[in-house]
Amino acid sequence: MSPPPPTPPRLPLWPLSLMFGLVPVWWLLGAFYLGWPLLGALLLALLLTRGRVPLPPAAGIWLLFLAIVLVSATQLSSPASLLTFALRLAFYVTALVVGVYVYAAARERADLVVVLAPLCAFWFALVVLGWLGVLVPRLAMTTPVEVLLPAGVARTPFIQDMVHLATAEYSARSLNPIYRPAAPFAYTNNYGSAYAMTLPCVVAFAMLRRRGLLRWALLASLPLSLAPAFLTLNRAMFLSLGAGLAVLGVRASLRGNVRVAASIVGVVVIGALATLFIPITDLISKRVDSSDTNTDRLSLYTEVIRRVQESPWLGYGAPVNVDTVSAAAPIGTQGQLWMVLFSHGVPALICFLAWFLAAAVICARATSAAGQWLAVVPVVCLVQIPFYGMANQNLAVAFFAVAFAMALSERERLSRLAALRPPAPRTAAVPA
Repeated sequence: MSPPPPTPPRLPLWPLSLMFGLVPVWWLLGAFYLGWPLLGALLLALLLTRGRVPLPPAAGIWLLFLAIVLVSATQLSSPASLLTFALRLAFYVTALVVGVYVYAAARERADLVVVLAPLCAFWFALVVLGWLGVLVPRLAMTTPVEVLLPAGVARTPFIQDMVHLATAEYSARSLNPIYRPAAPFAYTNNYGSAYAMTLPCVVAFAMLRRRGLLRWALLASLPLSLAPAFLTLNRAMFLSLGAGLAVLGVRASLRGNVRVAASIVGVVVIGALATLFIPITDLISKRVDSSDTNTDRLSLYTEVIRRVQESPWLGYGAPVNVDTVSAAAPIGTQGQLWMVLFSHGVPALICFLAWFLAAAVICARATSAAGQWLAVVPVVCLVQIPFYGMANQNLAVAFFAVAFAMALSERERLSRLAALRPPAPRTAAVPA
């Protein structure tokens, strides 16, 4: 009888720390966007070297989505669109790689909470760089990556936004501009999206780890994070967090989980106290009155619906610039739903939404307080999809949180089954 195959070595956590924990460094270098897929490639190499890696539930749906996206490249109107198409595809692939890596790393550790630490480091980067956007909103500088890129590539607006460092987003032409924190992202909407996704993970970590310096640092950072988050004036951020907390509250009441209910009250109270110092309602009203964002978005959405009827199966490969709308942004932007629908077609959108719906259902099975908080992340994402683009680092953040929640939920289920299993009968001793 042949011996069993040796147990493969555990996946190291330092690559996740390199990717999510050193965000300020990647931002200062100008490599936060273009370097992200390279870090994903490092994770993929480690997974392939390791071998025998379990896939998280519903991974097949995302693989089907990736296949449709790849085929939709045949619809690109020009070779120049191939660069941006490849970058978006790289973000989609990287998200899955991160999810597989986190799921496998969490399942093979007795203390799986350590796997969540890199995402907590990502949260600290949001808070620190967000405050940089509050204190020095006009700070901007040329980065090393911007200098190293060919001049023609670096001047492309899409690439320029990614590699040129800025702390806040504002209209330089406005006489009275509204400064909205954005760093480490190019756009403030991405900051608000990441904040709403990561906050439940911070609360979950504090519930899983009942002591330690990192736990107390995270708890202290929660009220400090509110100023940059609120000043983004991102309505969809508030909407998605509100929806997530509402779902969490309903689940807590149905299950009689007092600890979850108390944590919700704590988060809401902290947020309410912040509004005493930050007139968020007035600031949002001022921004809406001074901009045409709603009109522009509706114009883009209408054009997407009209044009996708001409190419419903594979879309157009990428967003396109046309003169038939009033908005400055290309058709197929201003929301991940519209980007996937226009760029890759109806089947791709169905797969994209199906993965998040499946993730929401699977994560909802969690019974612990931390697991229930993590189960909020796919709900937050589903609310954001019509409004925010996710072909960026935030998709990897979502997959990180969801994969960890799946591993935690699976461990809780196995623990319940072990507790219900009757003890093995004791064998009576046979006298000599």
